[in-house]
Amino acid sequence: VYSTETGRMCPECRNPLAACTCKSKSAPIGDGNVKVMLQTKGRGGKAVTLVKGLALDAAELAQLGKQLRSACGSGGTVKDGVLEVQGDHCDLVMAELVKRGFKPKRAGG
Repeated sequence: VYSTETGRMCPECRNPLAACTCKSKSAPIGDGNVKVMLQTKGRGGKAVTLVKGLALDAAELAQLGKQLRSACGSGGTVKDGVLEVQGDHCDLVMAELVKRGFKPKRAGG
């Protein structure tokens, strides 16, 4: 639904998306099988560490992403439930995830 005054509206609570009250009830995105992998394809040769399968909702995933990026000293983002950290930080990310109680597995080559 779209309103000319406030823009996009949430279909459940009928509030603007920026002020949506049902966001806090969002379900976890991942399946719990945490996989850490390195990807360079389609990124101009730049390495990016990907973390998939975290069973966290969007707000918790964003918070964890911020903590991991600051621990690695690099940038990154969260897209579609996948945490991206710029650079080859697989070992450091895995160590940080173990500290936080996850059981990550290394995936890919």
